[in-house]
Amino acid sequence: MSPETLQSSGARASGPLEHEIRQRGPWFHNLHLPDGSRTAPDHPLGDFPAYKWRQLEASLPADLSGTTALDIGCNAGFYSFELARRGAQVDAVDVDEHYLEQARWARGQLGLDAQVCLFPSSVYHLARRDVTYDLVLFMGLFYHLRYPLLALDIVARRCADTLIFQSLSLPDAAEPARTSGLRWQERQLMTRPGWPSMAFIEHDLAGDATNWWVPNHAAIEAMLRTVGFRVDARPGHELYVCRRDPALTQAARWLDDEYRAACGLE
Repeated sequence: MSPETLQSSGARASGPLEHEIRQRGPWFHNLHLPDGSRTAPDHPLGDFPAYKWRQLEASLPADLSGTTALDIGCNAGFYSFELARRGAQVDAVDVDEHYLEQARWARGQLGLDAQVCLFPSSVYHLARRDVTYDLVLFMGLFYHLRYPLLALDIVARRCADTLIFQSLSLPDAAEPARTSGLRWQERQLMTRPGWPSMAFIEHDLAGDATNWWVPNHAAIEAMLRTVGFRVDARPGHELYVCRRDPALTQAARWLDDEYRAACGLE
């Protein structure tokens, strides 16, 4: 299966804007536009990512007025636009100019130019952006990163309160095992279900060479704790609603020197 399998060419776009939609394909987000047009009605995942948003939306305030938000890896902007509709001021970033152009065009169609700021950036570049946000979305990107824990450290430093995390994960959904106080002679415990683990992908997954690491559930929760966040809710498959925990944040401070060196901030 090639990576393009999970996108729509736009050839079956519907509505008055179908010609413009086709010109801007392929689409990974099926956006519903005010005139009834849809950008990817034939998406192989169905009405994506609307069905993921339906899982998440009840976990967020209906009124986000006065809230700042960051959408990392925004693609065509679906989640950014939903947050803006609730009143948030959103910064949305992506490394792919193709997706940013789609998002700019859709932003205009939705009348959200004043609420959604789009700019090119990788998650790693955010280490040099000295801005924090009330709400950060980090969805569908973690497993595409060669340096995932560094990226999560960077994301944590941009988030003042609520983090929405989503990643492709391993089928090991066992509850986390005890990991503290382990002796050298007990290393076999690391191979059992529930031990925080990530699978490394040397070549590709589903035809996509940007897939590098796939964590299990225990690893996701453990990594989130090490960057200062507790998981408050799991409203959908592979979906985590996290809140900053002052005690966990303080415990991670000893890593600051290593973080700054890794990001070239010294």
